[in-house]
Amino acid sequence: MVEFALVLPLVLLVLLGAVEVALVARTQLEVSQAAREGAREAAVSPDPEAAVEAVHRFLGDDLGSRARVAVRRDHLVGGRAEVVVHVRHRVAAFLFGGWTVQLEGRSSMRVEQ
Repeated sequence: MVEFALVLPLVLLVLLGAVEVALVARTQLEVSQAAREGAREAAVSPDPEAAVEAVHRFLGDDLGSRARVAVRRDHLVGGRAEVVVHVRHRVAAFLFGGWTVQLEGRSSMRVEQ
């Protein structure tokens, strides 16, 4: 029983670390997908605000409010439309305030219109 009491905090710490890694990975996937949504919108619309709105709509209120979106688009059909999304994500916020990691999603598509 003493061994269990000694090992339990270590097991809980490893479990907590695994959950935090999963949360960061999920958020990274969301940011990457939001960049793809924005690039798709930038490829079909000449208005960069439409791409920014597509990214914010995909990310929802919480992540969308923290996202910085950059849109670069050629104005020629067949050119390149690129969207970069940056989100600051707080890791282990409940432990001593946590720390922040910068997540980035980047996507580009060919301009269609």
